[in-house]
Amino acid sequence: MPVKVGKGDALVVVDVQRDFLPGGALPVPKGDEVVPALNRYIELFTGKGLPVIFTRDWHPRDHISFKERGGPWPPHCVQGTPGAEFAPGLTVPQGAIIVSKATSRDKEAYSGFDGTDLHERLQELGVKRIFVGGLATDYCVKATVLDGLKLGYEVYLLTDAIRGVDVSPGDSDRAIGEMTSSGAVAIRFEELE
Repeated sequence: MPVKVGKGDALVVVDVQRDFLPGGALPVPKGDEVVPALNRYIELFTGKGLPVIFTRDWHPRDHISFKERGGPWPPHCVQGTPGAEFAPGLTVPQGAIIVSKATSRDKEAYSGFDGTDLHERLQELGVKRIFVGGLATDYCVKATVLDGLKLGYEVYLLTDAIRGVDVSPGDSDRAIGEMTSSGAVAIRFEELE
């Protein structure tokens, strides 16, 4: 049964930024492959007049997640730098909502809901179902999906528009398993109408 996209639905594009692409400061293997896939979803949602939300890491220069502060990651997605820009070729439509996360130096935030107004914005728009894709499957996508479920949204995971870091082999597959066992519905573009 195809899933009909319509009123009450929103697309959430997670952290498709230059630093997470091949050649970036914290590259997700094949991360650039999500761009054309997400553009199809963006076109579908904007064509139906539905909200499209982009989350982004927007770190201060001395963010707690960075190695020099004891965190696990190299500096990435620093506010106002080229690495924090959205991926080249990613369609960011006029009127798209941009949600910045992990903006304070002493607090990490993987989820698009953590420390942001994403939930309030979705509520104002009457959103009941969110369709989530982006980077990285095993970190920010997973955290956003799980928080969305906890907040009562019906969540669809766009499996053709996600890629993972896989720090440990199999992390992405485990993350997908955790999301679906928590209630997310795994779906591909061909299954939407």
